[in-house]
Amino acid sequence: MSANTASSQRRIGYLPQDAPPLGATILLGLQHVIAMFPATVLVALLTHFDVGVTLFGSGLATVVALLLSGRRIPLYYGSSFSYIAAVVSIISYNAGVGDLAAASPEALREGIRVAQGGIVATGLVSMLAGVIIRLIGKDALDKVLPPIVTGSVAMVIGLSLAKTALDMAGADWVVALFTLVATVLFSVYIRGKGLISMLPVIFGTLAGYLLSLILTPDKAAFFQPVVDAQWLRLPPFTTPIFRWSAILAIAPIAIATIPESTAHLYQISLYIDTLADEMQRPRPTISKLIGLNLVLDGLGDSINGLLGGCAGTNYGENNSLMAITRCYSVPVLIAAGVIAMLLGFVGKLSALINTLPTGVTGGLAIFFFGIIALQGVALIQSERVNLFDSRQLAVGALILIVGVGGSVFPGGNLPLNARWLAGVFPDGNPPAIATAAVMGILLNAIFLIFPPKNGREKVETEKGV
Repeated sequence: MSANTASSQRRIGYLPQDAPPLGATILLGLQHVIAMFPATVLVALLTHFDVGVTLFGSGLATVVALLLSGRRIPLYYGSSFSYIAAVVSIISYNAGVGDLAAASPEALREGIRVAQGGIVATGLVSMLAGVIIRLIGKDALDKVLPPIVTGSVAMVIGLSLAKTALDMAGADWVVALFTLVATVLFSVYIRGKGLISMLPVIFGTLAGYLLSLILTPDKAAFFQPVVDAQWLRLPPFTTPIFRWSAILAIAPIAIATIPESTAHLYQISLYIDTLADEMQRPRPTISKLIGLNLVLDGLGDSINGLLGGCAGTNYGENNSLMAITRCYSVPVLIAAGVIAMLLGFVGKLSALINTLPTGVTGGLAIFFFGIIALQGVALIQSERVNLFDSRQLAVGALILIVGVGGSVFPGGNLPLNARWLAGVFPDGNPPAIATAAVMGILLNAIFLIFPPKNGREKVETEKGV
């Protein structure tokens, strides 16, 4: 018996370069689409981007990244909640409406095209970060973007979306609360139960959707858009419009997604190396490809920005699915990307998703936006940030108050409103999240250039003692 035959008989999983049989590849790829589908589609709905274009862009970004990595980094790229606040703000301003649901199709299209320019710029920021890491190493970048900065920015992103979530829930509180409770219960009580444990959002969404449908008197009118939609259609791709207001509002959000993307790479690298040890094969150790990973992450954003899809990042949901199935095959993820691209051409699917009631998305938003804020807390905890260090406290406090305050009050009541800024930012007010992030980075830079020379703080590290 040959070594390869013996290896196949004791196979207990698939490493990145392995390819399962064709049928299994397609089915496993479909699982990945199911895992990414709820979050990716929800981001499109919340930002009013076209669902079909978003699915196509997600699939294309994934396939391109997998191929350019030399089939070494098994990650799926989907839409990110981190960009919602900045994107919605830019679309609303350029569409000339406060509520995107009230915007005309033409005005909404114009606003989305401007937001696309900011998404392309976001990709360039991530790619630049990846290049810098490859040149100087991750430790040097961590000094400029320490966990207290990235964690606090993530908290601000989640908290700044609180009113948006409650406004959507207010469209139908009964349905919103039912959806929220159902999603939470599913996420807690079906954990560890195989594939279904990956689908609490789908189950919660279906529960809220069914309740809303029961309460809807005219069900024929409710589904009329689905009946009218074509089975096959060309996704309505749009080209970006580049304006400084969108670039400066959206691009800095990459500060929050860079550590998330890095954490996902380290997580999946650990699982892959463990499987390689069990299969008695060389360790791929893809964690060493952190710089390349960020370049590919940014490339995915730029692809979406050029087509009309949502900004994104690599997905922890798909990482968890790979850990459950022990299948880290890149060909499987390529199949998932191709399936997602094909779904973008199914007109009735997009029409059906667009019938999702606002109350349902509001209930989901309360849950998801709160999780975003708590992920910032988790990042600060996991990196053991020393919150007894006055420097760390100062940076985090500044980011939180400026970011949250700027989301509550026009311009955050900061003395930054000026006529000359009106041509750059909406109403002359710099966007709250970006302003908070930049101020935190600058304050941290002062501490790096002029470190304290007295007391305990002299010997404390950036991540705490």
